[in-house]
Amino acid sequence: MSTNKFFAEADTDVTKEQLIRDFKVVVADAEALLKATAGQGGELVAAARARAEESLATAKVKMNEAQAALVDKTKAAAKATDEYVHVHPWQAIGVAASVGVVIGLLIGRR
Repeated sequence: MSTNKFFAEADTDVTKEQLIRDFKVVVADAEALLKATAGQGGELVAAARARAEESLATAKVKMNEAQAALVDKTKAAAKATDEYVHVHPWQAIGVAASVGVVIGLLIGRR
């Protein structure tokens, strides 16, 4: 896997994690709103609440699926990294040392 592809996938994973967190907040707020309006009467309000509850249930399922996929992908990446380090230990040490030198240089500039 190339370095650019790795970082692009890492950025995508971070974005997915943020999206999942934000979506959980939206779902929680929508549920609170539904509970707050539970005492409201009328057919129109009841129909709107039913559609909102159905949409929330669907969204929760999709959110849980996305979260599970993200966990699986993260585990696969960790396993691939572990296997690579075991197959190519000196290259892994060289990459880690290089990253350490770059970080040291950047910190030293401050």
